[in-house]
Amino acid sequence: MNAPRFLLLLLLCLVSCTRPAHPRQAEIEALLQRYFSTWSAQDMAGYAACFDATARVVVVKKDGSSSSQALADFVDLQKRGHESAGQGRMVETPTFTRLSGDARVAVAEVGWRITRGQRSAAGVDYFTLARQDGQWRIVALVFYQD
Repeated sequence: MNAPRFLLLLLLCLVSCTRPAHPRQAEIEALLQRYFSTWSAQDMAGYAACFDATARVVVVKKDGSSSSQALADFVDLQKRGHESAGQGRMVETPTFTRLSGDARVAVAEVGWRITRGQRSAAGVDYFTLARQDGQWRIVALVFYQD
């Protein structure tokens, strides 16, 4: 096989093997960026605005057990966590993102790392997002920390 034909075949394979971008990828990535940046800035009002008012949050523990919270309780817990951190401000940054879904509902798997000084923790968030009135909102969040 000559080089141009091989390169064309390779290009076709690469194009057909990659996942298509989510139709609203830029909008979803903007929401996720706002989610992480408002949390890190301790802007709990901005953080809560990323969620639908009826959202539920589930944390899965290492043993597989889970607990569920309403949004207000979860945001309050996050606020208290920042307050108890003292001088060492916590910063949460995404480490990878995988998206799927359509123009109305999306699922995002996002790895993260929280740092506070020299200490750090990592985990994964699983977001279910819905597009409401032209805006993406988190309707459910399931997460765990390693």
